[in-house]
Amino acid sequence: MSAALQTISGFDRIGEENAFAVLARAGALAAGGMDVINLGIGQPDFPTPPNIVEAAIKALRDGHHGYTPATGLPALREAVAADLDRRLGAQVDPDRVLVVPGGKVTMFAAILMFGEPGAEILYPDPGFPIYRSMIEFTGATPVPVPIREENGFAVSAEETLSLITSRTRLLILNSPANPCGGVTPRGEIETLVIGLAEHPQVAVMSDEIYDQLLYDGEEHVSLLTFPEIRDRLILLNGWSKTYAMTGWRLGYSVWPDGLYDKARKLAVNAWSCVNAPAQYAAIEALTGPQDAVAAMVAEFDARRRLVVEGLNALPGVTCATPKGAFYAFPNIRETGWKAKPLASELLEKAGVATIGGPDFGILGEGYIRLSYANSRENITRALDRMEEFLIG
Repeated sequence: MSAALQTISGFDRIGEENAFAVLARAGALAAGGMDVINLGIGQPDFPTPPNIVEAAIKALRDGHHGYTPATGLPALREAVAADLDRRLGAQVDPDRVLVVPGGKVTMFAAILMFGEPGAEILYPDPGFPIYRSMIEFTGATPVPVPIREENGFAVSAEETLSLITSRTRLLILNSPANPCGGVTPRGEIETLVIGLAEHPQVAVMSDEIYDQLLYDGEEHVSLLTFPEIRDRLILLNGWSKTYAMTGWRLGYSVWPDGLYDKARKLAVNAWSCVNAPAQYAAIEALTGPQDAVAAMVAEFDARRRLVVEGLNALPGVTCATPKGAFYAFPNIRETGWKAKPLASELLEKAGVATIGGPDFGILGEGYIRLSYANSRENITRALDRMEEFLIG
């Protein structure tokens, strides 16, 4: 870049999602002949269900090649509202639904609306790294909300509320959670909602992208079901994880009345609209058979049990059983390794891609993240390689 060019300071603060860097390195090693087992990227290894694919193909053949409304096809927004009512008992006006190109877009929009120098934004730590990256980009102060193993990797309402100040503008929540697999129970959510009544200046963004990936009878408690905070709640959800549609770049958000038009204007300025055939595929995903979702969750559950049992058998490793999503977050402190060096060596020497805990926040040291969105055969092979590496 020319020395005469000067970008805004926000770009010097922006971070990234290291899972993609690990994915690229794993790909380079594989291209060089190494057999690499990727437990790093958070992507279902299942294909998108055939009925969803066919809906997109039909849309193309039917001539749906043009722009759509910036907020999304009316039929899709209606399908989202109907799905939220069916699954959660939450009544949502389709005119408050915004269809966006992926889950990150909602994070970007919400943080951009509330983040500026002098403001504080609370986010989970360990948590999805883009939360902090975007907060720092805006110049706001990121305030970590600790997600602790001793608390089952769930949000503590008391600790969260204690971190709110007069400068707090936005609170980000995530359950079921990435990277820890925790699910925040109803009691904590209810206590948090009651406490938020004392802080009417705080908006809430609830990232519920993993809401259907639950195990052992766990309950997903959606913030949408609490009418007392609906006037300041932003819901983030989408199709990537539930329907194995990561590459389709499809998400949706639900906005309160006072913020929806701001989000719509951002859509007009930034991405115009989501591509038409993908939206027709999304309608089919929500309104068509749900058998594939149930089958994927059952398989994730079997893999979850396999990976937890295997990790707990490794020297110096303990692993709490995740309650949701498709990640395990084992504690590796007793191995004597720091997390990022261990993740790097597992990839370079053992051919197993994982993510070091510090890539998810300050409190991630002492942990690594494994995605069990891979086959049972590959998980078993990866665990064997990890054992051989740790034993030396």
